[in-house]
Amino acid sequence: MRKIIFELCAESIQACLAAREGGADRIELCTALSEGGLTPSHGLTRAAVLRSGLPVHVLLRPRSGDFDYTDDEFALMREDLLHARSLGASGFVLGILRIDGTVDAERTRELVELAAPLEITFHRAFDYTNSLEQALEDVIATGCRRVLTSGGEPDVLSGVDKLARLVKLADGRIDVAVGGGLRIKDAKALARATGASHFHGSLRRSEASRMQHERRWVLEDADSLDGTSRFVVDSADVLAMIENLRSS
Repeated sequence: MRKIIFELCAESIQACLAAREGGADRIELCTALSEGGLTPSHGLTRAAVLRSGLPVHVLLRPRSGDFDYTDDEFALMREDLLHARSLGASGFVLGILRIDGTVDAERTRELVELAAPLEITFHRAFDYTNSLEQALEDVIATGCRRVLTSGGEPDVLSGVDKLARLVKLADGRIDVAVGGGLRIKDAKALARATGASHFHGSLRRSEASRMQHERRWVLEDADSLDGTSRFVVDSADVLAMIENLRSS
């Protein structure tokens, strides 16, 4: 019987504690999920390691946008890796592409070797490659332990058939982690259909501000009002996700 692993994508200490309380196996730590996720602060990294009690894998992404990084940006990724490792990170999450839509195997391998023996996950930059099958082989060759993907589609439901194919093509050479729009209600069917063992989701909910006085103003470049609501994670949702995945 396969062992199901669930990783919570967390951008706050609140989410990290919910991951622990809900029984998650691992945390992918980042900030700015609204931007697709960016490298977290050193303070958040240290707090997540100390307070969650879970393996914390730190996202290495110096900016939003595409995954073709300059030499200066790549140098930042190296420095952030070294610092996060000194803070107790258990692994790292990254994705580097060339402008032609192929995996930048050389730079990826360099970070894999720099992080060793800690694990590296190649994130959903994978879904932007021009060939998922070739990208899978390239990522395996770099020494990454895991690839996070929605099957090259906007979300895991749309990519379910491709995800099942990737799991078969990987054939145990690398863990294929299913992530991108993963919902509790779909978890059981997705686990069964893909045959995957690793799953990834953020499970965020919007929560209104508890401030008694809240100032709002119209942004110059937007039509809507800017408030102070925030995203939180309920540990009960983490538990429900895990139960649904493991009931497959």
